[in-house]
Amino acid sequence: MDAFETLVEATISRWHGIEPPNDPARRLASELAGTIEAFEALRGTLAFEDEPSSFEAALQATKEGAR
Repeated sequence: MDAFETLVEATISRWHGIEPPNDPARRLASELAGTIEAFEALRGTLAFEDEPSSFEAALQATKEGAR
């Protein structure tokens, strides 16, 4: 078990009072480290303007409907 898995299990135990129930739960917890790293790699690279144009369209539709 790597350090991240150990940390996740300790946090779950401390906050919820339970131990990981099985190997799939441990595997999913270890995969969480990769997800966190992927999001951290994006930090500072996107701006609001980089959102898809459909998001802008949704904002405009909401704005027009509120009048």
